[in-house]
Amino acid sequence: MDKDRTDRASAGPGRRTLLVTGAAAALTLSTVSFANAAPAAGAEGPGDSGTGDRTRTRTVRGTLPPGAPDFVYLPVEVPPGVNEMHVAYTYERPAVPAGAQGNALDIGIFDERGTRLGGPGFRGWSGGARTEFFLRADAATPGYLPGPVGAGTWHIALGPYTVAPEGLAYEVTITLRFGPPAPGGTPVPVYPPPRAKGRGRAWYRGDCHIHSVHSDGQRTPAEIAALARAAGLDFINTSEHNTPSAHGAWEGLWGDDLLILTGEEVTTRNGHVVALGMVGGTFVDWRYRARDNRFGHFAREIRRAGGLVVPAHPHGTCLGCNWKFGFADADAVEVWNGPYTPDDEVSLAEWDNLLVSAARSGRPWTPAMGGSDAHREPDAIGTPQTVVLADDLSREAVLAGLRAGRSYVAESARVSLSLTATGGRGGHAGIGERLRVAPDAPVTVRLEVTGAPGRTARFVTDQGTLHTVTLPGTGTGTAEWRTTASYASYVRAEVRHAPTAPPLPGALAAFTNPVFLGQ
Repeated sequence: MDKDRTDRASAGPGRRTLLVTGAAAALTLSTVSFANAAPAAGAEGPGDSGTGDRTRTRTVRGTLPPGAPDFVYLPVEVPPGVNEMHVAYTYERPAVPAGAQGNALDIGIFDERGTRLGGPGFRGWSGGARTEFFLRADAATPGYLPGPVGAGTWHIALGPYTVAPEGLAYEVTITLRFGPPAPGGTPVPVYPPPRAKGRGRAWYRGDCHIHSVHSDGQRTPAEIAALARAAGLDFINTSEHNTPSAHGAWEGLWGDDLLILTGEEVTTRNGHVVALGMVGGTFVDWRYRARDNRFGHFAREIRRAGGLVVPAHPHGTCLGCNWKFGFADADAVEVWNGPYTPDDEVSLAEWDNLLVSAARSGRPWTPAMGGSDAHREPDAIGTPQTVVLADDLSREAVLAGLRAGRSYVAESARVSLSLTATGGRGGHAGIGERLRVAPDAPVTVRLEVTGAPGRTARFVTDQGTLHTVTLPGTGTGTAEWRTTASYASYVRAEVRHAPTAPPLPGALAAFTNPVFLGQ
């Protein structure tokens, strides 16, 4: 027992006041019981509507103090014979002094199989995006998983994201409906196929960070698929917060022209990570911080499910968005998130430092990516987009190209880049590759750009920016620079808009992963 923590349930039915001191990752409240609540066939009981309604409802009220655990579990004892559960919640949002955090309370649920980290009991999470949800065998609210409402102890998971100085007063109402299960049982989800027709070995455009109504987005999968096609994308990755419920929501939306990958944005209190391209139906738990030393385990779980581990917006300004787990377990890093902002510039600089360290030590390097993180209008699907050289338009080939760093990031489908390095005895290398030449052998680096009128193209090395060219008004141009492997460990390219606050650089229009030079 943690000697610094005290839990106390106040007197009076239906109300729980939690007092916490010290640190705690989770806490379980006293059980909400529906014992002996099942109505007899044709009978009405307390709370019935008088029309034979076979439902029973319990309401729980409580208050969480500042410093409450990340997760507070409300056990619900579910009797046999329930075919649907409905949960609704509210909480107070008092005005707070300047500089103080207000109240924000997330919600989800675990079934009778329990709340064990990474266990099978997960049944859904909506964070703060919804005030109510339901589950039954044949259907569930987006963000939640259909299935039987089995008898046993379920747990409603409350996540006090922030708590006002006077505490967070909440109310949770649980309604159980009794009756036979839905005919036909739980439908088998249909996941997107792992391959689209494609164009053989080619550059394919994708957006790997998108949200729908299955988490805190406002677009349906059908709307997202239509916008992806309009943005010129070849593939997308569904990445809802802490739930795989969208994986089976894309039936009829894929096609020869659009590959749909299934993933998750694992949203911890110490940063977010996109689990990219996992096997459909895979759930990755998010209930830990860096201090718990659990991320490496779940990074391996993502890879076992065939996916990539991609820390998202590592210097994002939202609470809990800064990446605190390090990059040793990362397959790539999302350097550019949505419209280009100063935190992306910081992420770009940090990633460049990682390249320098890898080039010096010979350790594997971490490629960069971009994603729109689009939730709703006016968020643009495909701004930015990652363009990857893949052997075909399949999950395996796209992930292999991203893992190898054979990719660049562009603000739209209008912008295309080609970066190559030549030297030595006919040596040639492209983005994500190494040109193996002697340290003093002349190397020519060539950048070709289309769709960037009047922008500035820059060659960046481990020393910094060493060559700059202004592109013509047509938007199509070429830049060349000569160097050696002893002078530049790697070369990457940036295409930027005009600066708005000199001497700071302008926003990116595109950037590449590096070409490494030397043996």
